[in-house]
Amino acid sequence: MFFVCIALIGLMACTPKQQDKFKNLSADEFEDYLQKDSIQLVDVRTVAEYTEGHIPGSLNINVLDEQFAANVDELLDKNHSVAVYCKSGRRSRNAARILTKKGFHVVNLDKGFENWKELDKPIEK
Repeated sequence: MFFVCIALIGLMACTPKQQDKFKNLSADEFEDYLQKDSIQLVDVRTVAEYTEGHIPGSLNINVLDEQFAANVDELLDKNHSVAVYCKSGRRSRNAARILTKKGFHVVNLDKGFENWKELDKPIEK
């Protein structure tokens, strides 16, 4: 029985991880993507982080807020793509998963806003 359990654990570890249904884009790719018409740009960081600086034209919807799912339903249009970002990319990947499950087409800024700033991309305060 012990060996059966070990074999099952081994098989589960070898099973491919479910693919995310959104794209992670580099800062350059993300910047190009934002040039398309009707992109909804969402900063999923806290209000305090957002006020310290953000990508121009972004809407702040904090993914850590328990009302995040309700807020996106109210504020975003499923007929238009959504581009999300956070400080490092971790929270925005979580937000992208939530948005994808809700039926949105989503792209995520890989490495987040910190990398965006390091590359001297446009920001506003």
